[in-house]
Amino acid sequence: MTGLRNGAREERESVAFPDGLGAFVSDTGAYTTVAAAVAMLLVLALTFSAALAAWSLSRAGDVQASADAGALAGANVVSSYTTAATVADASILSLSIAGLCTTGVGAVALLIPPAASLGAQTLQAGLRMLEARNTFAKSVSQGLQKLETALPALVAANGARTCKAHGGGLVSYTGLAVAVPASSASEFPALSGDQIDTGALEQATDTLEQAADELARASERTAQAKEKAWLADCGSAGANMQERAGSLSGLSAAQNPDYASSITWEPAVGLRRARAYYRWRLSHEKPQGSGVEAQADSAARKVFYAYAVEVLNRARIEDTGDSCVIDVPLLPKNTAEMRKTSVYTDVRWPTTQEESGLTLHYAASCPGAEGAAGPTSSLAAIEAGSVRECPVCKFSIGDVGKVPAASTSISNGFEYHLRAYTQALDEYGRARSEEIALEKRARAATEDTGDVFEEALESLGTKRPRIAPPGRSGCIGLAVSGEAENPEELLSSFAAAPDQERRGALAAAVLAPEPATQENNVLSSFFSGLKERCGDGGAVGLADSVMDLWGKLLMSYGDIASGAGEVADGLLGDLKGLGGGALSDWLADRLSGAVEALGIEPVDLRLKKPVLTNTSNVLEAGGAASLLDAQGSLRTLAIGTTNPEALLEALGYEVRGRIAETELTLGEIPIPGTSRSIPLSVRLGDLV
Repeated sequence: MTGLRNGAREERESVAFPDGLGAFVSDTGAYTTVAAAVAMLLVLALTFSAALAAWSLSRAGDVQASADAGALAGANVVSSYTTAATVADASILSLSIAGLCTTGVGAVALLIPPAASLGAQTLQAGLRMLEARNTFAKSVSQGLQKLETALPALVAANGARTCKAHGGGLVSYTGLAVAVPASSASEFPALSGDQIDTGALEQATDTLEQAADELARASERTAQAKEKAWLADCGSAGANMQERAGSLSGLSAAQNPDYASSITWEPAVGLRRARAYYRWRLSHEKPQGSGVEAQADSAARKVFYAYAVEVLNRARIEDTGDSCVIDVPLLPKNTAEMRKTSVYTDVRWPTTQEESGLTLHYAASCPGAEGAAGPTSSLAAIEAGSVRECPVCKFSIGDVGKVPAASTSISNGFEYHLRAYTQALDEYGRARSEEIALEKRARAATEDTGDVFEEALESLGTKRPRIAPPGRSGCIGLAVSGEAENPEELLSSFAAAPDQERRGALAAAVLAPEPATQENNVLSSFFSGLKERCGDGGAVGLADSVMDLWGKLLMSYGDIASGAGEVADGLLGDLKGLGGGALSDWLADRLSGAVEALGIEPVDLRLKKPVLTNTSNVLEAGGAASLLDAQGSLRTLAIGTTNPEALLEALGYEVRGRIAETELTLGEIPIPGTSRSIPLSVRLGDLV
């Protein structure tokens, strides 16, 4: 123990120190000047050594940071390409669905007469959209393929520039980013000729349009004939079958209904009315006087009414949709026509044996029937001479013939309107039969159109591009530093300057998705800018705004099957409100079902940003383990090199793709409903 305890200033004895220590501590225990100098020298040496060590370690860390930045820069190029490719695919697919939906709506509208002209316009608009889609798909596929070929060089260039930017001052860096894998696995069906077959669609819809046009004309003829029959039955103002039956009989409203329109009226209504009318007239027929002539006239009316009931009961009006049978015979209108009926030949009239011979009477109660009763006979027998006409009642075929003669020749008679109705029915039957035949032809054309439409939809799932560019597994960043010079501020005699040899580092980056929102996804900003540039697509046929239609499908690209189903249901549902028939409803349901059944997997629309990862993850996934030895090759390069081709070739990669343009146009996006298009371009300066 040296020195004074508790700092007391008391005298103490001298202490002897070992040899050597006496230079640092005095005999009294105090530090000498030599000790103080040595301590100061040690502090200075440690300070300068620590500063040089920290600076040296910082340089090593900078190399790793440069490699990290290069990997992220390379992955950013892949991210930009993936975004451009997704936008291109979304444009192609949404144009495909929009074109097919528009074509489908037009095809259905062809079968609805009020919408047929608009349907033809809509159909042509849809076909033009599909043709534009095919052109765009081929163009964009060529552009993407060209861009993919150059992608490894673009990735390397962006990594090299980033590494170079990290240099400056006392240290410079050389590096690049390598796309892993370096080869593409993308597929571009448009380049191999796989397109939507617009020719087949056009041929099918042309056949459908022709069949629909012929069917529409036949339907119009049928409607005109039906209206004529309706007018005769109950539609014309004033006298008609309904009005005459109401005036001349006691039929109830249920037996004698009225219809305000031929659309709600059916042809069988008139037949049922006529049957009821003649049954009532037959059951209520009475002589209009007590004389023989009145009795004979009543007998003539009865036989005519009975004949009418019999004929009309046998009449047929049957329309099953597959066939139409109209068999309603005309009632005789005069004596000449009555001679052609069974009334003339039926053996039903009583005879008597008179002095002048066998005589026919209207009834056995005829005052002229004085002789013995004879066999029944026919009215034809009078004109044949085998029986005589009764001189008292004078009953003959002429009496029966005059019953319908008067009422058929003037509008005040029921038979006048019945004849007009029956003649219109014949015309209706011929028109309806022709219409049914054309309906069958139109149905066949409709089925063919539906088949082609479904085939086109199914092809969308198999003919879409597969985006798998170089760098899909990630990017490896490689960086080496030059020999650094120690800063003059840290050089001194207190610490030896370290040897700043060249250093190298590896890093890896992959693309990680960000949460997607309505406003933050691959397509939101693209479509927003697109609509500002092109405005509204304008009205085309039945689609109020084709631009809006395309926009809805474009923005539903992530789950296009669901979005397309909603759009198709909306468009086709609106058409049904225009009064379509069974054929148009059938086609609409089939097309809507085909769209809803689209088997296209949902697409990930999340934006992807580069993030660092363990190097082994990328190397193993991409099969690029040879890059682990790349630093040795890089150290042979001149520090400061930024030529990506030279850097890639130093690693043993052959650069095949080069793009000399500063801007690459992938294709011209057609604006539906207009003749305009917008180029889908990639500025390579932005890409790298």
